[in-house]
Amino acid sequence: MPRIISKHRVFAFNFVDENRKDALYWRDVGTLDAYYEANMDLVSVSPIFNLYDKEWPLRTWQQQYPPAKFVFADPERMGVALDSIVGGGSIVSGRRVQRCVVGYDVRVNSYSEVENSILFNHVNVGRHAHIRNAIIDRHVTISERAEIGYDLEADRQRYHVTESGVVVVVRDESMIEEPE
Repeated sequence: MPRIISKHRVFAFNFVDENRKDALYWRDVGTLDAYYEANMDLVSVSPIFNLYDKEWPLRTWQQQYPPAKFVFADPERMGVALDSIVGGGSIVSGRRVQRCVVGYDVRVNSYSEVENSILFNHVNVGRHAHIRNAIIDRHVTISERAEIGYDLEADRQRYHVTESGVVVVVRDESMIEEPE
């Protein structure tokens, strides 16, 4: 912030929650755990910072994608997202996303489960993968049958794990599939 303020014109907007009960909203997201908690708050039923508050509209540029899509109406293979925010262009195919913030153009392939996680833009979750309590960086492909967030000792060998147990999978050139 100090560097931005010294180089650019900066504005602030004071606001209250949608129910007008709390004082001004401020959240320090200077650590990965704080960032994770702020995002998980967004998917709660009544978040303090309400993205849907018409009295305080968000005004920002965003890439235009088709709407999010949830496919396969088969009871054994149904694509659903519960208590989650799912960005445009994302497809949840034949399994479940729960309590997640999912970016744009994300694929959660069949039989995979993702819970309590943040998936940045352009993530591809392979079939039968299981992810929980994680932050997945943009352009990361999670391999089929991967398990992230279930064995923190094993996760520490491959990824960064925060003090509170959030697994952070960062973009690695070896994991990126080149576009055709």
